[in-house]
Amino acid sequence: MKIIGITGSSGSGKTTLSKILNEREDVKVIDADEVVKEMSIPGTKYLEAIKETFGQEVFLEDGRLNRKRLAQKIYNDNESREKLNKLTFNYVVKEIITRTKSITDKNIKFAIIDAPLLFESKLDNCCDYVIALIADFDLKVRRICKRDKIDEETAKSRLNIQNEDSYYTEKANFVIKNSENCDLKSEIEKIFKEILKG
Repeated sequence: MKIIGITGSSGSGKTTLSKILNEREDVKVIDADEVVKEMSIPGTKYLEAIKETFGQEVFLEDGRLNRKRLAQKIYNDNESREKLNKLTFNYVVKEIITRTKSITDKNIKFAIIDAPLLFESKLDNCCDYVIALIADFDLKVRRICKRDKIDEETAKSRLNIQNEDSYYTEKANFVIKNSENCDLKSEIEKIFKEILKG
């Protein structure tokens, strides 16, 4: 089994690619964002650590995390974003590695770690290969607006605090330019063939 990291900035198409991969019987996808959501339920150590760091203001009255409030806080404050990333790397990375190691199905040829902060969290160290998705800035803005139902300025400000595409392309083994007419299914098939050949 090969462990493959998939990364890229917001709007590059990671979620779409993961959906395509989830349809394959020889692939197991571990989505970092989903793991974060699962670990953000009341009673978990990760959530307690968030409360200790950011206080009650990022929580709803019923004890659940107020994702919108937390997102606003970290998008406008570098220090807060770094604090949250540090917590996430500490708790979530361990969980992702555990889930990857626990795959025992012999039919699985590829374990996929879908993580926007793959390099920053050092998760790339446990990957055999890394695939970066890139796309034109304006296209990413349109995708984010549609997906998150936000205005163009908010989408642009989110992208502006993220790494540029060159950050990913310099570090990745494979790069998919996910333009509007890109056939992701065919692109990933080519990459998998190359990996299995090598």
